[in-house]
Amino acid sequence: MKKEFIPVLLGGDLNLYGMARSFYEMTEKPVRVIASASLAPTKYSKILDMEIEPNFDTDPTFIEKMRKVAKEYEHSDVPVVLMGMGDWYTELISNHLDELRETFVCPYINKELEEKLVNKQSFYNVCEEYGLPYPKTKIITKEMVEANEDQQPYDYPVALKPANSVSWNDFEDPIKEKVYIIHNETDYERIVKGIYKVGYPDNMILQEFVEGDESPMRVLNVYVDKNHQVKMMCLGHPLLEDPTPLGIGNYLAIMPDYNKEICEKVKFFLEDIKYTGFANFDLKFDVKDQTFKFFEINLRQGRSSFFVTLNDLNLAEWVVRDYIYDDLKDSELVISNIPDDEGKLWLNVPIDVFNRYVPNTKYKKIAQQMIHEKRYGYTFYYEGDKNFKRYLLMQRMFQYYRREFKKYGKRIV
Repeated sequence: MKKEFIPVLLGGDLNLYGMARSFYEMTEKPVRVIASASLAPTKYSKILDMEIEPNFDTDPTFIEKMRKVAKEYEHSDVPVVLMGMGDWYTELISNHLDELRETFVCPYINKELEEKLVNKQSFYNVCEEYGLPYPKTKIITKEMVEANEDQQPYDYPVALKPANSVSWNDFEDPIKEKVYIIHNETDYERIVKGIYKVGYPDNMILQEFVEGDESPMRVLNVYVDKNHQVKMMCLGHPLLEDPTPLGIGNYLAIMPDYNKEICEKVKFFLEDIKYTGFANFDLKFDVKDQTFKFFEINLRQGRSSFFVTLNDLNLAEWVVRDYIYDDLKDSELVISNIPDDEGKLWLNVPIDVFNRYVPNTKYKKIAQQMIHEKRYGYTFYYEGDKNFKRYLLMQRMFQYYRREFKKYGKRIV
């Protein structure tokens, strides 16, 4: 018998729209959304019941609003599923997990484990413990920089990124980038000292740069049930990344992939630490030692994870089966292993940008065949949510990427 449930999603970006679309494809009912702001992907949509609450991504506004929402559902005779789509929302849910669970289904880990994993510095300590390879790393602190003890030990180029993505999100500065790829000592000194001079308080991660374009990258989305058993794994092969300073690391094209070794390592790791909910890993193949290096874990589905739903593993279905139907406990692990002639390519750029800027590899040829056979899709572009205003927004987004790739990208053809 079909069971009723109510999803309440937090956020206003592409990630939010992808998860809402996954729920909508199950229920065919508009999904309730609360956010501090609505970005282009969530505007003019008939599948979203959108509510804007200024400063909702910070406390105390967040918990005050959620207490009001909880009041609305205190006598509900159907379960209410609460999910956050950005790092700040997942952290806020973890901060108030015990209180929120009195009303909502919250597929998230507790605060203690969240703090251990969300900080890249402590995550790499966990990687060390579980034998998960990661790039050679040095922690840079404000005190080290002020004492001129921040000398970097690696050959250039090196990568520099924040240890805590949540505190970095709150930091505003003209030189801010998601990840800095630094090519010489002069730039290293300028960037590191500049970050701390303008008041950033947290640690930075300095890493040996793993050479290569997007071809060696992989992204893994996982669902772990309430009994801490991994039930779904879907590996993706990114072919194109956002080239802009604030967008580096955001994938723009992903084709499905399979790697038994990666899946086995991650499965053991997540089950052993008693994880719950979605997890998302970024990896890159290092030609120097022929291993995939783990960069980070996101305690949620990834921003581009609609490629999972696109390839017939609806993201929302795993949460519903776990908490509403309670039928995952008796089910086998599903690891996506789709043949190239059946998989679908996920895109977030126009096809002309894909053709011009994706490196010429055998994977590009496979992806172009997918495009030729109409086996591709976008998170944003949905046949069930078409209107003229959304069409204009999509064209504006496409023009933005054409312009930014012309400025920052390396054209192949």
